[in-house]
Formats: sequence, structure tokens, C-alpha cells
Amino acid sequence: VQLQASGRLGATWGSLKFSCVVSGVIFEHYGIGWFRQVPGKEREAVSCTLVNDGSFHYADSVKGRFTISRDNVNHTVYLQMNDLKPEDTAVYYCAADPLYRVTCLRESQYKDWGQGTQVTVSS
Repeated sequence: VQLQASGRLGATWGSLKFSCVVSGVIFEHYGIGWFRQVPGKEREAVSCTLVNDGSFHYADSVKGRFTISRDNVNHTVYLQMNDLKPEDTAVYYCAADPLYRVTCLRESQYKDWGQGTQVTVSS
């Protein structure tokens, strides 16, 4: 599995959109998650998609501000981040889970990871 993450500034102030392109596998069979990590702290879940029911899930800290979406045609999962705050500063990662599950916010579920991308939000 290969995961290639990239980001671009959004159209509105304080927004950013990440893309995670997945290759080398049958994309529709994989759950995809976004995680982030601050130096000295454990990696935490941000958002994820479940394969079994197509649902989307969010950490409480980003609910209402971040939106995850999935494009099965282009094998890409997006993370739209709005209303960014300094506490969103972290290295962001996407990851792939090959199993069908009922939850998707646990780091241990993910087998393959993309490279991290630094996001810095200043006040």
C-alpha cells in the first residue's frame, strides 16, 4: 500500500485541504484515517472513514470544523480543515486499514501510513 498525502490552502482564511491518494490496493476495501502528532505527545486520531457502512467519524476536538470525504473513483480521501486553531498545529498523517470494522479512530488498527505533513497554525 502506498499513501501519498498533500495539502493546499483553502479558499477561505484559516482553511486547509489535505488529500491522501492510495495506490497498490483495492481502495474500496480499505478504511482510511487521518491522524496528527505533536512532538512529545502520542499520535491522535482526527477523522476516519469506515468501509463497512461508509460512515465518517471525527475526534471531538475537530467536530464541526473538519470534514472527511472519500472519492472511490480517484482513490483519494480528503480532509477539509476549516476554522483552524493554533492547537491544530501538528504533523498530519493518513493511514490505511485493510479490515472491515465498526470503529476507526484507533491508531493500532492501521497498518500502512503515509508521510507526515506539518501544519502550523499561528494565533
